Amino acid sequence: MKRCKDIIHIMFLAVLLILTGGCGGGGDAAAKRSITSGDLAADIAVLASDEFEGREPSTKGEELTLQFLKEEFEKLGLEPGNGDSYLQEVPLVEMTVGIGTGLLIWGDKTTTRLIYGEEYIARTKRMVKQISLDRSDMVFAGYGIVAPEYGWNDYEELDVEGKTVVLLVNDPGYATGDSTLFNGHAMTYYGRWPYKLEEAARQGAEGAFVIHETGPAGYPWEVIGRWNRHGFELVPEEGEVSHCAIEGWLNVEVVRELFQQAGEDFDALKELAATRDFRPVPVNLRISLTLDNTIRSSTSNNVLALLPGRNRPDEVVIYMAHWDHLGKDPSLRGDQIYNGAFDNATGVAGLLELAEAFSQLGRRPARSVLFLAVAAEEQGRLGSRYYATHPVFPLAKTVAAMNMDCLNVFGPMKDVTVIGYGNSELDNYVAAAAHKQRRKVRPDPELEKGYFYRSDHFSFVQEGVPALYLESGIDHVEHGEAWTREQIDRYTAERYHKVTDEFDPTWDLTGMVDDLRLLFSIGHRLSRERTFPNWQEDSEFRALRDSMMQGS
Repeated sequence: MKRCKDIIHIMFLAVLLILTGGCGGGGDAAAKRSITSGDLAADIAVLASDEFEGREPSTKGEELTLQFLKEEFEKLGLEPGNGDSYLQEVPLVEMTVGIGTGLLIWGDKTTTRLIYGEEYIARTKRMVKQISLDRSDMVFAGYGIVAPEYGWNDYEELDVEGKTVVLLVNDPGYATGDSTLFNGHAMTYYGRWPYKLEEAARQGAEGAFVIHETGPAGYPWEVIGRWNRHGFELVPEEGEVSHCAIEGWLNVEVVRELFQQAGEDFDALKELAATRDFRPVPVNLRISLTLDNTIRSSTSNNVLALLPGRNRPDEVVIYMAHWDHLGKDPSLRGDQIYNGAFDNATGVAGLLELAEAFSQLGRRPARSVLFLAVAAEEQGRLGSRYYATHPVFPLAKTVAAMNMDCLNVFGPMKDVTVIGYGNSELDNYVAAAAHKQRRKVRPDPELEKGYFYRSDHFSFVQEGVPALYLESGIDHVEHGEAWTREQIDRYTAERYHKVTDEFDPTWDLTGMVDDLRLLFSIGHRLSRERTFPNWQEDSEFRALRDSMMQGS
């Protein structure tokens, strides 16, 4: 009799597994079957191969990438995510900036010509063939921040019309370590260089240069110095904030010398700029520079694949990763291809694995799941910015967006990092999923680098949509924290945005598998619920989301 009961019980469980597609509503089983190190390695190797030529927008590399992604999504049975197409066109302007006359700094007694790439970088985002600064007066405007909520205005009573502002990177909280200034050691959006350049333009400055320092910037000058004079911008729309005529970066050592020639102590001014007593300082220097611009229209593409929801298909959970990297640089000797294996073939491979896991569910979730491979992140988050401002699915019906950029290649971790931890209710979903894996959740250990503002999820954040950006933890199961930090620092120094970012068959992808299964668990839960996670009450993005949801 007991054996009969056991057989009946086993048959019942078997039927239940068939009906649900596995345990956890089919989720855990689908994730375990689909998300594997072998599949990830194969996809990374393809995307980061020399054949794909560094996946620059509007090149052969883009064509091959789009074709590969479309074929993979079709194999999985996912539907086109943009009507009858897997693609969303992203209209771009392609520009190649010539350094023209070079940059001259005029003092009362000296004239200094700076070396492009070593001492300065300059560009224009204005759609003109030639543009100049002609002995434009230079003003040291501190951090270049206007932040009423922090009681801070570096431009107060300052007229910079027709002048060139020179600005510090990061914000006063980082410089002082004072927790009462901004977010203390953690960078705010005001500390990011894109904000500083945008604010300078709003203030009417003719030129704007950010002073590069490795610590507060979060990366060495070499990353700036290799800036490709060939790049892209979104086609400007009516009413969009204009850019300064010329913007760029100055090496801090050059700034220190130039200020000294002008009778100013840069380090003393920098220290003063982190206090509320600071007032902008006109520097007795003038800047001249002419840039030539070659302009042509261009188009790149986001890739969208959809798993339609069972009964609430208009509500969408988004997974995304940027497919692009930096392409080729023919001026280099030897290796000329920026393969972008870690950044971000890993994220795109993860996107495909998640898509496979959802396609293997025995029962589709109630909500739709969109797999979004965005273009031109390396050009300034252009693909995600375009989608977020031209959404295929209404943002009020977008439950959450989860971003993958540079996934874990260092092995299994005891923890998982939430970039922007404490901002939204999505943290609770991470905690639940991490608990199942017996992992701890920790905030970003490098808050001073402002990663929350530096990847594609932030395009959704700026529009009010709760977005999640996870990174590998730092407490390696075998080697601990110090070892992991050493690996990350080594990558930043030796491979970040370099031709050496190539696929390595010795990578340990088991940690990547863990992270993707964790992300699957979060998205699977969101896709079955009715709730819409929100920002925390004290988040600056809460009002945007509340207004959006009330309007819907």
